[in-house]
Amino acid sequence: MSTRLDSLTSWNADWKGLRVAVLGLSVTGFSVADTLAELGADVLVLSASASEEYSRLVPVIGARLRIGPLDEVPPELVDFDPELVIASPGFAPRHPLVVWARERGIALWGDIELAWRVRDKVLRPDGTPADWVLITGTNGKTTTTRLAATMMLAGGLRAAPVGNIGTPVLDAVRDPAGFDALVVELSSHQLWYLSLQTGPEPLSPAASVCLNLADDHLEWHGSFGAYRDAKAVVYENTRLACVYNKSDAATRAMVEDADVVEGARAIGFDLGVPGPSDLGVVDGILVDRAFLDDRRTSALELTTVADLAGQGLAAPHIVANVLAASALARALGVAPAAIRTALRDFRLDPHRIEVVAVAGGITWIDDSKATNPHAAASSLAAYPGAVWIVGGLLKGVDIGALVAGRGAGAKAAIVIGVDRAEIVSAFARHAPAVPVFEVETAETEEVMARVVALAHEVARDGDVVLLAPAAASFDQFDSYADRGRRFAAAVRERTGRGSDGTDAPGDAGGH
Repeated sequence: MSTRLDSLTSWNADWKGLRVAVLGLSVTGFSVADTLAELGADVLVLSASASEEYSRLVPVIGARLRIGPLDEVPPELVDFDPELVIASPGFAPRHPLVVWARERGIALWGDIELAWRVRDKVLRPDGTPADWVLITGTNGKTTTTRLAATMMLAGGLRAAPVGNIGTPVLDAVRDPAGFDALVVELSSHQLWYLSLQTGPEPLSPAASVCLNLADDHLEWHGSFGAYRDAKAVVYENTRLACVYNKSDAATRAMVEDADVVEGARAIGFDLGVPGPSDLGVVDGILVDRAFLDDRRTSALELTTVADLAGQGLAAPHIVANVLAASALARALGVAPAAIRTALRDFRLDPHRIEVVAVAGGITWIDDSKATNPHAAASSLAAYPGAVWIVGGLLKGVDIGALVAGRGAGAKAAIVIGVDRAEIVSAFARHAPAVPVFEVETAETEEVMARVVALAHEVARDGDVVLLAPAAASFDQFDSYADRGRRFAAAVRERTGRGSDGTDAPGDAGGH
């Protein structure tokens, strides 16, 4: 079996009849099944649940589907006797099916391994596949991925943001239009599966970055060390530039420990004055001292903090994302002028430090995407003294350090979610002077109305009300986006402001 898999390093290799079990049937799982079916493999998809659309499409593409509980190894999988198992990112290392495959010595891949092997389906004019640029980190991945792809497009490259950002890499690999560069956002889950790769041609990105590292997904990985090791995989076999965060020692250590292609450079970024191989900020100007010949004595201007402020991009952690994305784009030859052009029209995704309304002197901000303490700390640093809306599903992460640090400076805390007791206790221990209000209702339809009513009572002219939950949303909401939308709707209902933050028609717009 291993000999055959070692030969499957091209779209044009002989995949016909290869028995592959695909675990999971969300957007990633379907992209895997669809690709394998197109290659002629014998595919069995196993999933605990699936949408009506995917359930209907799997037989259409020529694969078999088994829907039902997966807490035990189903007989259909044993009878199928797969030569290869490809798991969707949600399947943790301790999942019974993952353990079963590993104990039996069955090759175990993620979707990224498959995508790398078949990346030559559509080639560039010079006959080579698209370059890959890899992005990971506890926070900022999606924003940096979008930024880097936008910069590359402005620089004349056919680039696409793919991976954990929403579009499966396999869909981009099979796009007949082809690309010059794929900017791939990778979760720690995808990187863990990538760490298992044993093929003769391991993934080798043109450039890579781990933006930062903090506690997250510990329930999936089992420990912070395992989480850190998964993130570090992003730098392996990098060809041109390993970009790291100078303010985060863990990312520097990852680069130092990585096995990279000879000639790959370490490129640092942070908000300070940059060294000769870094990107940073000098007197409010974002500069590149890495990708120019005379980097010992000069620098290239990329943009200014003032210009970024005009685009809503001046929060410190967003400036850091801009620098990281610029480093990746510069590694692929994008000119500083193209980076400036890209930034002029760039907007953050919804629910990322998004101003929902300004009414009665109070600014209401939706950062529902801050789903862990590290992300919430960045938001609180950008808006010190805010009325902080916090809580949800903590995912096994201790919030005490965040409360003791950034939380102690909050004007008040409004606590929501299933893990409220842990958060209230953290305030009692670490920030007893901060007024804490609990929203005890578990009803999704009522939570945000109560939150906004409380915040409205506490906030005064000049204050910021900040939704930065530091927790996942699935205890009470469908997603972080659902949580953010409901917050924004409740704010507009309370303040009489339109969806763009202006007065709603026919309303005075006051408190």
